[in-house]
Amino acid sequence: MELRQLRYFVRVVELGSISRAALDLNLVQSALSQQITRLESELSTRLLQRSPQGVTPTEAGVAFFREAQLTLRHAQQAIRAAQQARLTGSVSVGLAPTTAAVLGLPLMQAMRERYPDVRLHMVESMSGHLSSMLNARQLDLAVLFDLPTGASLTVQTARRWSVLPLIEEEVFFIMARAASKPGLPDTLRMAQLKDRPLILPTGPHGLRSTLDAAFLRAKLTPTVALEVDSLALLMDAVHAGVGATLQPWAAVARQVDAELSLCMARISDHQIKRSNWLCGLSEDELSPAALAARVVLADCVRILVGSGVWKGAALSPKV
Repeated sequence: MELRQLRYFVRVVELGSISRAALDLNLVQSALSQQITRLESELSTRLLQRSPQGVTPTEAGVAFFREAQLTLRHAQQAIRAAQQARLTGSVSVGLAPTTAAVLGLPLMQAMRERYPDVRLHMVESMSGHLSSMLNARQLDLAVLFDLPTGASLTVQTARRWSVLPLIEEEVFFIMARAASKPGLPDTLRMAQLKDRPLILPTGPHGLRSTLDAAFLRAKLTPTVALEVDSLALLMDAVHAGVGATLQPWAAVARQVDAELSLCMARISDHQIKRSNWLCGLSEDELSPAALAARVVLADCVRILVGSGVWKGAALSPKV
């Protein structure tokens, strides 16, 4: 028995006509009749007496009508209670600077809209630092890069963290337009990066390990001019023509003049991609507020990627 069957039956009795009830419920009359017949069959009793003038409830139908009305009122009260109840508490979320540039504001706005009584604490830091903070229980959730998967995921991490694959981002070669003479093609091969001075983050952070693995596959040694663990400072150096960098598109998301001041090229061979993982404390340690924030974050990512706002990104299959 379904609530909709109760609703249909109550409306038929109230209007005294299956045809009028079908019109009121925006149903085909035959479909409504079929639902009433199924209900009577399930109860093994006749609820309505049909006549050319319409329908009237039988003695069993009158008794069922009163209880059905009460059930529908209780169901409506339950719906109102659920809608009026407000989730409270606090949740801390860590994002790397590139991720925060695209996801940070939409996440804050979505949380404010859906859960206005939840206090959101946002932390922007390098992926390696966020991983340490998550291990130290200083964060509930964090978006991390290139987490090991499957058999390579340590037993300790698997036990302590909940892990959801989010997206994969293409990595671009980025340099100042003023330093690009005669210009930068749309695509480059890894071999063409060999002698270009690069400004990169250091080893402990997720992107650098991805880049080192890509150069190793290409059997190349990159020319690292500077190592900078601040996205803002790194991009300042790129703008100044000190060197180029390898970053996802999100690295320039906050720069309104990026297309005018910077050149970007995809890598055509040994394709470099950065994996993003939504990591959190284990399921039994996450508060209701944190569980809600995890759902909202994944929803925001789907919207940003699906709408094309997050350029060079593709959803992981499980998102």
